[in-house]
Amino acid sequence: MFGTLQCTVLDCREPQALARFYATLLGGTVNRPDRRWATDGNWATLHLPGPGGQVLCFQRVADHRPPVWGDPDRPQQLHLDIGVPDLDAAEAALVEAGGTLLDKGADDRPWRIYADPAGHHLCLVHEPKRPAPGAPEQPGV
Repeated sequence: MFGTLQCTVLDCREPQALARFYATLLGGTVNRPDRRWATDGNWATLHLPGPGGQVLCFQRVADHRPPVWGDPDRPQQLHLDIGVPDLDAAEAALVEAGGTLLDKGADDRPWRIYADPAGHHLCLVHEPKRPAPGAPEQPGV
């Protein structure tokens, strides 16, 4: 294992509205402050209640074509963001496991885009290691 599931991201035309919809279904807090994401008109988050810290995120795609059940021309759409402490090491492990790099981005961008062996998209996102429970946080982490 080289990463943790950071969030599940759904593409949509209206991120804020979809976040509120899921909050109605699942509870939780829409756009709770979180150092991992900046929320704006193009990105919204829903921190779900309960243990585990699950987060759903909603990403604006202007020409989003929603899936149509049973239609192979319009299948389900989502991707996973996986937090990792070292992007290069995680990328090597992902590629060795059968994944493919799709977009490395600029050197200072803290995420990279990949495809799993079946072609589904996912992102590796740099997430510094967190201190053990009860340990003091390190400055700048």
